[in-house]
Amino acid sequence: MNKTLKLMNNRGMTLIEIIVVMTIIALFASLVATQVTSRLGQAKIQAAKTQIKTFQQAMELYKTDNDIYPTTEQGLEALIEQPTAGTVPNNYPPGGYLSQKKIPKDPWGSTYVYLCDDGEKFTILSYGPDRKEGGTGKGADISSDDQ
Repeated sequence: MNKTLKLMNNRGMTLIEIIVVMTIIALFASLVATQVTSRLGQAKIQAAKTQIKTFQQAMELYKTDNDIYPTTEQGLEALIEQPTAGTVPNNYPPGGYLSQKKIPKDPWGSTYVYLCDDGEKFTILSYGPDRKEGGTGKGADISSDDQ
């Protein structure tokens, strides 16, 4: 009797049991991966919106000091380094308007787009995850005009 119990306890898992366990693990992993990927995309969109908001606030300070926004040609770089072409600002602070010494890329590694033709209204864009102008849904552009 003891020999029979010993043999039954040592038999291990069958191939079917291993396949069932592996299937359950794979299903769980795919569910977790889908959730993580979705959250990562949302986090990048939120990061771009936050960065654009920071640029907007710095632009407002720029305009308060100089009565106009930088031109498209001067770009966002006018927030970290005093422009020398176009309308040169007279009241530019020594440290600029951002603490960074370089304009950061958007969360997808692309350059933010800055547009201002009249010195009175500007737009800051990230083309988003598809890195192309336009788009809808998750591929939509992120714009200062939307905030």
